[in-house]
Amino acid sequence: MIRRIAAAAAGGLLCAAFLPGAAAGAATAPAPSAPSAPSAPAADPAYQVLAFSKTAGYRHGSIDEGLTALGELGAAHGFTVDATEDAGAFTTTNLAQYEAVVFLSTTGDVLNDAQQAAFEDYIRSGGGYAGVHAAADTEYDWPFYAGLAGALFHSHPHIQQATVEVEDRAHAATAHLGDTWTRTDEWYNYRSNPRETAHVLASLDEGSYEGGNMDGDHPIAWCKNYEGGRAFYTGGGHTEGSYSEDDFRRHLLGGIRWAAGAAEADCRPETGYTPLFDGTSLDGWSQAGPGSFALEDGTLTSQGGMGLLWYQAQEFSSYSLKLDWRMSGDDNSGVFVGFPASDDPWSAVDHGYEIQIDATDAPERTTGSVYSFQSADLAARDAALNPPGEWNTYEIRVEGERLRIWLNGVLVNDFTNTDPVRSLADGHLGLQNHGDADEVAFRHIRVKELDGPGPGPGSGPVTGIGGKCVDVAGGGAADGTQVQLWSCNGSAAQEWSVPGDGSLRALGKCLDVSGGGTADGSKVQVWSCNGTGAQVWEAHADGSLRNPQSGKCLDAEGTSSADGTRLHLWSCHGGANQKWNLPD
Repeated sequence: MIRRIAAAAAGGLLCAAFLPGAAAGAATAPAPSAPSAPSAPAADPAYQVLAFSKTAGYRHGSIDEGLTALGELGAAHGFTVDATEDAGAFTTTNLAQYEAVVFLSTTGDVLNDAQQAAFEDYIRSGGGYAGVHAAADTEYDWPFYAGLAGALFHSHPHIQQATVEVEDRAHAATAHLGDTWTRTDEWYNYRSNPRETAHVLASLDEGSYEGGNMDGDHPIAWCKNYEGGRAFYTGGGHTEGSYSEDDFRRHLLGGIRWAAGAAEADCRPETGYTPLFDGTSLDGWSQAGPGSFALEDGTLTSQGGMGLLWYQAQEFSSYSLKLDWRMSGDDNSGVFVGFPASDDPWSAVDHGYEIQIDATDAPERTTGSVYSFQSADLAARDAALNPPGEWNTYEIRVEGERLRIWLNGVLVNDFTNTDPVRSLADGHLGLQNHGDADEVAFRHIRVKELDGPGPGPGSGPVTGIGGKCVDVAGGGAADGTQVQLWSCNGSAAQEWSVPGDGSLRALGKCLDVSGGGTADGSKVQVWSCNGTGAQVWEAHADGSLRNPQSGKCLDAEGTSSADGTRLHLWSCHGGANQKWNLPD
């Protein structure tokens, strides 16, 4: 169902509910000759979406078709769509009822200061945003929105066919697509590349059409966690015909489901990974033991067993392994790490560790566990897990003897090996085919080799401008406590450890960018360690400490060295207030 919302004469809101194609007199958009709405793999709880299509610049003729499509998708998939062009809908109270807000080809300055503030509060409270096409041609002078959208419009060539390269086939917006997607639309160029701050779902092959100007790296759809909320954007949707394309409707549906929290995905920025399985070739892999994996549509699906498909071409010692997986039902499989070369699958069981995939077993033997050794954080795991039939993403990170597991971008297990027989210092990787009745699929297997386990848990002060120490204000360990500069005094509030996982820790908490912010001035604080991009810091040769998720530097506010100077995030410029000395 879609409900039109308009401003009442007295300044309030009027709602008129209707179904697409309702009785004469209803303010319905023209109904396209659309295919039946796509089916989601699992039923979602009912929720509400606000579709906002106000324009203060060019108005796209496809907005009515877009609203009709949203209404049909909502009717088929359990969410109600309220459609409005009244910016008065952007109040704290009104926005609170929506799981996601769709900016459907909005243009220009569409919200005033109070409405912007209400929307910022909505996102920071966990709200969802889905931007469609000209949503990137909106609110150029509002930095928060620019960060939320991920990139803003620069120009476009004429409408034409292009090849879309699908980079993530696990996200609900792209899981239904192949490696490439050929379609016709108006293909935007953007003022910046969102890859450093967002997770790119799909990009354009600039050689497949005329007029691309992003130097061959041209994201066209992406997602990101932003200041406590979720943001999805797609550059498609200029043409009226887009909204009658089954694949584009499923793309839009998946983006809305993720933005609304009805589907989970790893939307952290991702760069530097090398494919171990590219969807076509098993070069470098070997099957140990019975059973096998079927290869179809870029996907490996387990059959028979119990055996192991292992990557024999290389051992790994310090690395991040990412892969996508999907269970058909209550199935069993796992990812093995840290085992020696062998054609006996039981060698991996006896000498390595299995990261389990199983819907219903005991805590230490179910999804996210280090099988039979350590359960996942079950509350975090349950919140992050997509149900059978939908894709999930694991990141398995090994540094020294430390093994951590992220499920759809959420840290669910942190395990340290103490058994020399199972040392993680070097070893192979493998996928288990568990048995005849177990069907688990894998794809997009990639690895990023890391520099090593780092300096270990040594600790000491972090010093900056004026020789002052990085200090947790008041020595408080509560989540959200401001981090500042203070005269060095040897207290626990100034004792920072560098465990080698990218984090900086004091008082049992991690150095954290508030809300995962990316804007200049974002607060830097301490927060419970959770492994998100907001808590990752890289030391550079110029003395800076950079947060890769934002691309920004740890900065002492106002180039000051006075006691109490706030530390925050700022664009890197090489100044003295961005140079830091870490403990050895």
